[in-house]
Amino acid sequence: MDHLRVFHEVARALTSSLELEEILGVIMEKMANFFGPERWSMLMVDEASGDLYYAIAVGQNAESLKGLRVPLGEGVAGWVAATGNPLLVPDVSLDVHWSAFSKRFPELNIQSIACVPVRSADKTLGVIQLLNSKLDLMSEYSISFLRILCDYAAIAIQNARSMKLIHELTITDDCTGLFNARYLYTLLDEQVTSEVETFSLLFMDLDHFKSVNDTHGHQVGSRLLAEVGGLLKRLAGPANAAFRYGGDEFVVLLPGVGKQEAMELTMQLRDELRSARFLEGAGLALGISGSFGLATYPEDGGTVPMILRSADTMMYEAKNATRDNVAVCGRGLLLEMDRAGGAARVGRKG
Repeated sequence: MDHLRVFHEVARALTSSLELEEILGVIMEKMANFFGPERWSMLMVDEASGDLYYAIAVGQNAESLKGLRVPLGEGVAGWVAATGNPLLVPDVSLDVHWSAFSKRFPELNIQSIACVPVRSADKTLGVIQLLNSKLDLMSEYSISFLRILCDYAAIAIQNARSMKLIHELTITDDCTGLFNARYLYTLLDEQVTSEVETFSLLFMDLDHFKSVNDTHGHQVGSRLLAEVGGLLKRLAGPANAAFRYGGDEFVVLLPGVGKQEAMELTMQLRDELRSARFLEGAGLALGISGSFGLATYPEDGGTVPMILRSADTMMYEAKNATRDNVAVCGRGLLLEMDRAGGAARVGRKG
């Protein structure tokens, strides 16, 4: 009856929430209550690096484990994750290998080990590790109970990853990997309703992009958009968000950035784009420029439609004037044409 009650509570957590930490917390709590370990933890496999990291840790020295990574194959958890095999050692003093391991790390005070992989479709997602629990009392039935809880953990992890992927697909542009226009509107609504003091919005349209498609084909054009998107994301940095607005138009949202700082960043983007060469791997080394429009909230628009219109209008001012230029709401073109020589020079309209 105790087992059935635990399964019911865990199943209810799985069906009532998609929050991974909440579900794993329920599973680990039930495990700890049943097996009574001194220390227990759940380590998950980082899909990018392949290392293990501590998702949950409870007990002595738990705080010191935050941020700690374990390479596959190293230590107890690393060995279990690498092999996919559970490790159950009721008394490490009676096991030659793990007795030696325990002596090498006396600060761990390991007396018994239970480390079980969390697997799904022949893939290890993580491991659950219980140290100094009541393993001597564990029957085959109890071990099966432990493995079933690990299966529940695998379901929770897979559900969370599926939801994350679905969310990323709904807000991401397929071609460039940047956020899409739908997500731009969501973030702008959040910025305005949160009553932030200021943010800037940058629109960019690629100059003469149609000629790239006409000359090299739409496949090359799509690859060019992807590389431009990568450049834009890198230059915008993690504090800002870059979007593909549609066609060859891009947007950068600059939270907390006022007009002067936004102008400096925009000029840097313009210069970097102009000097970059794209599709060098395909032997093309294409160059391209852009027309930029910049507006700042709330001075250039106090609502989402108004700030979008202001930045978009400035972009078309740059495009219709000289291209390869930056137009700022309230300032005009930053790069004016020199009437004598026809070359661009830095200037500002009052």
